[in-house]
Amino acid sequence: MTLHDLGKSFDRALFLSFNRKKLLFVFLTLVLCGILIVFGRAIAFDTSKWVAMSLVFLPILLSSGILLSLGVLLIRVYRSEVKNIRVDYKKIIKSSSELILGTAYLSMPPILVYLFLWIVLGIFMLLKEIPHIGSFISIVLSFAPFLLILGSLLLVLFNLVVLFFVSPLIALKRTKRFKLWFFLLQGFKEGIFANLVSFFVALFPISFVVGVLSLAAVLTGGDFLETTHSLSIGLKWFFIMIPFCVVLAPCIVFFFNFAAECYNFKQRKER
Repeated sequence: MTLHDLGKSFDRALFLSFNRKKLLFVFLTLVLCGILIVFGRAIAFDTSKWVAMSLVFLPILLSSGILLSLGVLLIRVYRSEVKNIRVDYKKIIKSSSELILGTAYLSMPPILVYLFLWIVLGIFMLLKEIPHIGSFISIVLSFAPFLLILGSLLLVLFNLVVLFFVSPLIALKRTKRFKLWFFLLQGFKEGIFANLVSFFVALFPISFVVGVLSLAAVLTGGDFLETTHSLSIGLKWFFIMIPFCVVLAPCIVFFFNFAAECYNFKQRKER
């Protein structure tokens, strides 16, 4: 993909990211994901660090499964928009319902892997509490918790990669489940640099917006979010989450639009 092709795909994906119906649908989906994250954050307020960590990562991994189903729907809508075909949302949702439900299995392996990492981390935390030798063990094996937490972060990154590269495969190619990873690896190997550039271009608007909003939330938290009750924390973050979802909605639409553009470019190149 040349710079001209990248710019053309970027412009078209961006131009078609501001449809009101799509933005409303994405906003409601983001609110659902936000409720999961806020609920986990509220519960984690009065729990141990070990439990709190699970309540940070699990909602994110569950939200990735929801966003994958959303991405399949958005890409099928985008295909109709690019072809200047009248978009019938009810028809697309009805025809995609089985396909969308079938994507749920893709979110399970990362969750199971994370639960395994979380349990192993809990074992190291128990070893740390052993009288007399616990502190020595925690020093000698300090690299293990680091690697386990790093693995959890890499799982989140892996889910983002899946959202970008797998959503078009499911929505447009209707690949069989056992062939899905084969096509994904094959397509990624054929142009690693181009795929990485496309992925980071798609991710940039989300990263930038999340960074700015998170900074605003942190600065706000010092004066307005101080509380000692988990319920208050949950309610305050719920209302802060709403502008997050509003501003993020077009970025999410662009992410999946651009994913479809990159997939279609590869298909045309193969022909």
